[in-house]
Amino acid sequence: MAAKARPLTREEIGDRFEDMARLRITVFRAWPYLYDGDMDYERRYLETYLDAPGAFVCGAFDGATLVGMATASPLSEHKEEFAGPFAKLGLDPDAFFYFGESVLLPGYRGQGVGIRFFEEREAEARRQGFSKCIFSAVIRPADHPMRPTDHVPLDGFWRNRGYERVDGLSTSYGWKDLGETVETEKPMEYWMRDLR
Repeated sequence: MAAKARPLTREEIGDRFEDMARLRITVFRAWPYLYDGDMDYERRYLETYLDAPGAFVCGAFDGATLVGMATASPLSEHKEEFAGPFAKLGLDPDAFFYFGESVLLPGYRGQGVGIRFFEEREAEARRQGFSKCIFSAVIRPADHPMRPTDHVPLDGFWRNRGYERVDGLSTSYGWKDLGETVETEKPMEYWMRDLR
C-alpha cells in the first residue's frame, strides 16, 4: 500500500474533519499514547486547526482515502499547556512553529510519508516566517506494563530530521488512557529544530 502526502486547503480540512478525528483515535490507541478517545473530544480538539489563522494540515491519501495526517500552527495559537512552559523559561512562544500530531495507519509506515510530513510542516513554518520548529512527545516509564517488547523509540528518526530534545523544557497534558475511567496528566518533553 502506498500513500501520497500533500497540504490540505481549509475547505478540505472541514470536509475531512470526521476522518481526521477517527485517524487520531485509531493511531493514538497504540503505544505510547494509549489514548481512549471519543468523537466529541476530537471535535473540540481539532477545532483548533480550523479556528487558528496559522493552522496547517498535511494529509496522506491512498486514492481518496485519508490514511494519515500531520498538523501544525504557531505555538502562540496552540493550547496553553504547550505554550505556557516557554514563557516560564523566558522564551517567546511567538518565535516557535508547533507541530501537533503526526499520525499514519500502520500499513503505510516506512515509505517516507513521515519524512514528508516533517518537510511540509517545515516549509509552512518558513512560509509563515518562523525559523524554529518544535513538538512535544509523551514520556512513559520504561517499566510501563503496556510497553511492547519490540517498541523502537522515534528518537533516532527525529534526530535524523535535525531535532534535539530541549533540556529543562517540559509540560503535561491530560487524556484518558485505555482502561482508565478519568483523564490523567501525562508528562511531555519537547524536541526542537532551528531551520536557519
